Amino acid sequence: MTVLEQTVAAIRPADPVALAAARAHQDSLTKPRGALGVLEEVAVRLAGAAAVSPPPLPVPAALAIFAADHGVHAQGVSPWPQEVTVQMVANFLAGGAVANAIAAQIGASVTVVDVGVAADLPPAPGLTVSKVAYGTADLSCGPAMTARQVVAALETGIEVARRLVDQGARCLVTGDMGIANTTASAALICAFTGLDAAGVTGRGTGIDDETLSRKIEVVRRALRVNGLDGGVENGSETPERARAATGGAVPALETLAAVGGLEHAAIAGFILGGAALRVPVILDGVIAGSAALAAAALAPGVVDHCVAGHRSAEPGHGAALDHLGLRPLVDLELRLGEGSGGLLAHPLVCAAVRVMHEVATFDSAGVTDKEA
Repeated sequence: MTVLEQTVAAIRPADPVALAAARAHQDSLTKPRGALGVLEEVAVRLAGAAAVSPPPLPVPAALAIFAADHGVHAQGVSPWPQEVTVQMVANFLAGGAVANAIAAQIGASVTVVDVGVAADLPPAPGLTVSKVAYGTADLSCGPAMTARQVVAALETGIEVARRLVDQGARCLVTGDMGIANTTASAALICAFTGLDAAGVTGRGTGIDDETLSRKIEVVRRALRVNGLDGGVENGSETPERARAATGGAVPALETLAAVGGLEHAAIAGFILGGAALRVPVILDGVIAGSAALAAAALAPGVVDHCVAGHRSAEPGHGAALDHLGLRPLVDLELRLGEGSGGLLAHPLVCAAVRVMHEVATFDSAGVTDKEA
């Protein structure tokens, strides 16, 4: 079996016994039932994912920023030059980015992975070079990646997840960097949800109305030339195909190769890798959301191991989360990427689990519960 096949085969949905135990434990704590709202749902979700209640504390956290470039940049979908990808990678490695600051606040490690930057990067502490290609092809003219490339990128993400967990991480946070990657995200979201490009394509790092109109048309053209304009089958609609032999649904792999980015594929693998190890994965913004759609199409059970860190300002992100059935913890109109929103949500996830471990029950505290 390949690394991808092994990983998909190892993923299990939430454990029903642990879910029931976690719900019962929540109801026994010295607080009104349901008083912690979504935090209770998070704690129960993590118990089901870990197959034990209370679930392990999700510390320490590890952020992996997957960096890659996109051939579709040539279509004028972003005002930023492609060289910014390389420059931001250097900024991450120097500790000067927003993601670095927030990671330091919560004590998370930061790993930068070159999975497809269109330049050779010098060795540096914190950098993993796993370059599959020097960027993707232009998705609006045909497939962005070959079948070999998409599998290699997926397996890169899996290997990074495995390594970080081996090094002690108990929570993984997705991060990304790649100029024009919101265009690929919009195309993926359209393909996996069947929604129109106008409703899921946003302004990314900031574009004017003219550029937004062009970006929407580029997404539509990408779907059309790749035969995806009618939507594709996905894990939630046809799970039997998502469990197909050869490591997952062929439609999912083909879709990811057609309109995804190398970092999208690597993040999908990162999510799969964390789920296979029963380590929770906090998703960041629209890039992670679109990658999670691909991961869920390959292995539907992967969703039970994910937490939506936040809802970004990109319209496609909300659509992706709705399709996945995930509720974001933070809504601050963020549109940065890098893992920033996922990192900000980590303390909330920790608090949800700590309540399960440290809050007394009505019986142990000698507090009278309300009458049933």
